[in-house]
Parts: sequence; structure tokens; C-alpha cells
Amino acid sequence: MSSDVVHAPSPKTERRTHIEVVPRRALPLVGAIVLFVALSIGFNWRWALIFNHVVGGGLWTGIDLFVGLVIGPILGRLSPQARAEFSARFMPKMVVIMPTVVLMTLATGFQVARALGNLSASNPNHVWLVVSFCVVGIMAVIALGVLEPANIAVIYEMNQPEPNAARIGRLMKRFIYTAGVTGVMQIATLIIMTRIGSR
Repeated sequence: MSSDVVHAPSPKTERRTHIEVVPRRALPLVGAIVLFVALSIGFNWRWALIFNHVVGGGLWTGIDLFVGLVIGPILGRLSPQARAEFSARFMPKMVVIMPTVVLMTLATGFQVARALGNLSASNPNHVWLVVSFCVVGIMAVIALGVLEPANIAVIYEMNQPEPNAARIGRLMKRFIYTAGVTGVMQIATLIIMTRIGSR
């Protein structure tokens, strides 16, 4: 009986050792998106630039708000084991999603601003655009400098023979709180973007 208890966690531990840091099945889609962004910029396809910027920005905003304000409170009430199981499925997806939407938003957003003349100091939207660059720049640093390392650290911990649930919980809290901060900043970005678009 005692041997059964000892060996019960083994299948779960075995499954965790095979978590991919970067889901390989998602790479073709990411590659196609990056190629589309590059072609949009290279050939100056205005509709495609606006499409990538709007879709990327919308996804980035939605993900930050959903993770910070919806998933965060739910995750905080889960047991450490449930939190770890959720992280094993959630974090690898975020490793590929966040850099992709950040790239879509920033790379094409700059090109759209340039095409519309908003980069000129004489343009009435210039001040709003500078503020937007500052806000989005901070969010990009947070997304790539804090959220991504937290993602990878959680996956690395899950791949250990004996994952530390407490450490995973701390990393997930860092991830959720940071996503909440960027979610609030996304509201400021929405105000700025709608202000620019309405002029």
C-alpha cells in the first residue's frame, strides 16, 4: 500500500519532464506571422501594416487585461498543485504568443506612424505619439524582460524531477502581477490611440 502511495506521483512527474519550453507545433504559425509582418513593412502594404498593428495591439491588450484581471484572481485561489498543472499548459503558449504580438504591434505601428506623418514634430499628433512610444516601450520591456523570463523559469522548474510548487507559485504571482500592471498601462494606450485616431 505504501509503495503505491510513493509511486502515485510518478506519472505526473514524468509528464512534466517533457514540457517544451517553446511549443514546436506553434513555430510554423509564428514564422508565417513574422514573414507577413516583414513583407508588410518591406512592400509598404498600408492595409497589412494597419491590420498587423490593430490585431497585434488588440491581442496584446486583451491578453494583458484577461491574464491580469481574470486569470490572476482565479489562480491565486488555487492550490499549489493546481497552479502548477495550469502553469504547465499555460506558460509554453505564452512563450510564443507574447513576443509575436509585441513584434506585430511595435514594428508595424512605427511604420503606420511614419506613413501618416505622425513622426513629424509639426504634426498635432506628435506629442501623443511620443507619449505612446514611452508607454508601449515600458510595456515591451516588461513583456520581454519580466514576463518571458518568468514563463521560461516556470517551465524549467516544471521540468525538474521534483518541481518546487512554492517557487512555481512565486513565479506565477510575479507573472500575474506584472501582466496586471501592463493591463492597466494598456488602458492608457487605448486612450492615446483613440485620441490619435479621432484627430
